[in-house]
Amino acid sequence: MKEPRQDEERQDEKKNGLKLDRRNFLLGGALGVGALGLVRCSGNLEKTAPPPTAATFELEEISLAELRDGMASGKWTSKQLTEQYLARIEALNTQGPSLRAVLETNPDAIAIAEALDAERRQGTIRGPLHGIPILLKDNIATHDKMTTTAGSLALEGSIAPEDSFVVKKLREAGAVILGKANLSEWANFRSSRASSGWSGRGRQCRNPYVLDRNPSGSSSGSAVAAAASMCAVAIGSETNGSIVSPASACGVVGVKPTVGLISRTHMIPISHSQDTPGPMGRTVRDAAIVLGAMTGIDPADPATAASDGRAHTDYTQFLDANGLQGARIGVARSLFGVDPSVDALMEAAIALMRQRGAVIVDPARMPNSGEYGNAMFEVMLYEFKADLNAYLANLGPSAPVKSLAEIIAFNQARAATSMPYFGQEILLQAEAKGPLTDQAYLDARATALRIARDEGLDKTMADNNLDAMVGASGGPAWLTNLVGGDHFRIGSSAAAAAARYPIVSVPAGDIQGLPVGINFIGRAWSEPTLLKLAYAFEQATQHRKAPRYLPSLELP
Repeated sequence: MKEPRQDEERQDEKKNGLKLDRRNFLLGGALGVGALGLVRCSGNLEKTAPPPTAATFELEEISLAELRDGMASGKWTSKQLTEQYLARIEALNTQGPSLRAVLETNPDAIAIAEALDAERRQGTIRGPLHGIPILLKDNIATHDKMTTTAGSLALEGSIAPEDSFVVKKLREAGAVILGKANLSEWANFRSSRASSGWSGRGRQCRNPYVLDRNPSGSSSGSAVAAAASMCAVAIGSETNGSIVSPASACGVVGVKPTVGLISRTHMIPISHSQDTPGPMGRTVRDAAIVLGAMTGIDPADPATAASDGRAHTDYTQFLDANGLQGARIGVARSLFGVDPSVDALMEAAIALMRQRGAVIVDPARMPNSGEYGNAMFEVMLYEFKADLNAYLANLGPSAPVKSLAEIIAFNQARAATSMPYFGQEILLQAEAKGPLTDQAYLDARATALRIARDEGLDKTMADNNLDAMVGASGGPAWLTNLVGGDHFRIGSSAAAAAARYPIVSVPAGDIQGLPVGINFIGRAWSEPTLLKLAYAFEQATQHRKAPRYLPSLELP
């Protein structure tokens, strides 16, 4: 998904009362990332059904450790857990609050769970996720009875020829692939005024805290499903903000790893320079468990070679409730000043970290995205065309469309269903680009890396001897508006996106019941440190709250 501009230029916009439109949002960072009964809409979503009685759900807010202990003790089987989560999806997805977080469930999920139960009875435990039901963002390929479509009607019915590397790792660890989560179509890289969480297949995903608010994108369905206990954990993907922004808006933990820590093979791409999958869960520990199960060197993804000796299969070993003690944390002060209520939450978070023994360096300069935003967007346009065409070619005969050009033509021919609210301006811009040998592409790639990484995060963190930098993951969720599109204003993911560096987002409180997260941002391969800091913050604050599925915001 695409992040808002995060630089000093935005101060002028605030003074003049200007709204950040989606074009400016793209320039500041870029990306993230079914007619199931479309709601009527004339700008904002209509009122929905009363909230469900979530308290009756046995697995509400339950942790992976509790699920594993329960299976080990015989309290539950994997089959029973899978059945309960499938029933939860049935109750919340298109009924009740109609969250529209899940595009499809795996028809073989119960059979897979039964097989894993049989293995357990025989004394075989595959790994830390044995028997755990997990949802995948619908740009992560599975070779089974489910489709992989990036939410687009153009790929409806497409079956991937093989599992993605990530799915292979999850299966090896014992996970039950429960289904595919909704997302912003094409991971929010389709239109300059799209609504995050909307896809042609799934239509508009809803924020479980306040249903007429946006879940943010593009891993919107993954965040919503995790927040609403529709799965044990979920997998999202990020190019810039697509994990951490919906994690913030939906009150969950999101981990965007260093590019190369986790393979991208057989994932529907935006940019090989910036794309990465990552876990989304209700606690830092849960996210850390899943992260370790996903790592591994993949010969088909050259970026993973750099993770040799730097990756871990167990990130829980780094979790420390006293992890803030002595840590040097820089404050991205230039990103403050957009929303006083968000600033207040960040100031409280900084004060808490100082109380817990952290050394606060304030301010610490976050690279000005106005300096590299155009270059980053240019890189993504080039790489989207090249990478998507390569992905579609690999699908072979099962691909309903064979190229980006055919996707554009498909949408134009079926505009009433594929483009009822917004167009495909970004797809057209990408299609107009040449090959990756173009000097314009090479120059843009070098510029983005130089400014965001070499002269930006690397320099700031080295000069100040920082363990991490912090900034707001996002602001309170805005009203979903299918006509006018998104209203991004706040974020801190763009520099790490361009630099290919990791982020951990953790809940930092709420504003009128709408969750807001804080990003812990580090240099390459610093996931152990970021998880330690995020865990210590989480344990000290306990800001995570279960959603209430309010139809609209309760204002005093």
